Amino acid sequence: MTTKSVMKKLPEVTLAFWIMKIAATTLGETAGDLFAQTLKLGYFVTTIILFLLFVVTLVVQLRSRRYNPFFYWTVILSTSMAGTTMSDFMNRDASAKYLSGGATSLGWGPQGLGLGYPEGAAILISLLLAIFLAWKLSGMTFQIRDIVTFRGEALFWSAILVSNTLGTSMGDFLSDSSGLGYLGGALLVTGLLAVLVALMKVPPVSNVLLFWIAFVLTRPLGATAGDFLTKPIAKGGLDLGTAGSSAVLLVVLFGLMAYAQVQERRGAEPGPEAEAVRQEAGSR
Repeated sequence: MTTKSVMKKLPEVTLAFWIMKIAATTLGETAGDLFAQTLKLGYFVTTIILFLLFVVTLVVQLRSRRYNPFFYWTVILSTSMAGTTMSDFMNRDASAKYLSGGATSLGWGPQGLGLGYPEGAAILISLLLAIFLAWKLSGMTFQIRDIVTFRGEALFWSAILVSNTLGTSMGDFLSDSSGLGYLGGALLVTGLLAVLVALMKVPPVSNVLLFWIAFVLTRPLGATAGDFLTKPIAKGGLDLGTAGSSAVLLVVLFGLMAYAQVQERRGAEPGPEAEAVRQEAGSR
């Protein structure tokens, strides 16, 4: 079965794609913190809930026969939210610096593994490389517009979940431990993304490689942007709160998803020439 004979399941990579990716990952950061910290469910319980949400949204996406912006970006959002709390659970513990004001614990269950950002990132990088190695050995394409099989999509979404979790660790490290702060971390990642854009013009550099590096880097950009929106002013944030920030970002993301849905339907409609051919064929 050729690629052309199968309906596409994943979107074209355009500027709009990256805008929606950053919006989804920023919302994933604020929403993950909303459930785990503001509502005091803790990283353990929240990770279980959000991972199950990821599974549900993924099943809907996998069962879809063609690309649907709402299905696709809902999975991206669920991986961002689950990645936020998975990263926090791996890297943090019950130390006071990780607790919200007035809290004495991180919710029911284990309080966190306390691995720290370097160790957690090393584990996630190893896992992501293992996924890419399995992907390479499978012989399937890394070009997302050409991924049309169930196995290809499974590898793609596995890489997305791990990369979003890794991106959260990187973003939290830049914001909390590097000394750059939320705005400084965001500016650093933005600068790295600008370098990747410039490298797209260099023929020997693989655009597929640049895509995956950018995909990982947009997650810490979303993490630092989310922290910048929600953290107290004394810590360098805007103190907008996780609930308010999440609500605004959700409206923005769903507006972009609705726009993408309209564009997708317009693209799926036959043009005047194709319609004329179809009517002529029907009259014979």
